Amino acid sequence: MRLQLSTCIVRPWLETDAESLQRHADNRKVSMHLRDRFPYPYGIEAARTFLGWIARQPSPTVWAIEVDGEASGGIGIELHSDVERVSAEIGYWLGESVWGRGIATEALTAVTAEAFKRFEITRLYALPFADHAASVRVLEKAGYVREGHLRQSAIKDGKIRDQLLYATYQQL
Repeated sequence: MRLQLSTCIVRPWLETDAESLQRHADNRKVSMHLRDRFPYPYGIEAARTFLGWIARQPSPTVWAIEVDGEASGGIGIELHSDVERVSAEIGYWLGESVWGRGIATEALTAVTAEAFKRFEITRLYALPFADHAASVRVLEKAGYVREGHLRQSAIKDGKIRDQLLYATYQQL
């Protein structure tokens, strides 16, 4: 998938993205709002391991967000199976140097539309931490609707945190 947008390009990850990935991902302000599988500190070996994993995927569902000629963030979906095979979780992140420019909203909106075209899903959802106002704004601007408040549903850095459930649906 390659989406040429006004603020960014959503494209496949490349092996040559290791240095820019590491530079943008190695930020506590970024990792504190993501799952534990996104490490901090984010060293060059973590970047190479991630890119190697992506390269082995037959049909990747995680893409780079390129800004100003370099991979500055990522966006992806996690497809489900069994009775939830019509649903997928979507997640995204951006390096701090490109925050506040509408990039995440534009990328999320475009990838959402493309995911409904490419995959046999009817629903996309996200689970931002309840105290992450910027991510909530991105989801709302991209047309996602809040469906719930999951109290004490996650733990990050030893602190129990609430999550919110946001979703959007395929227009049938």
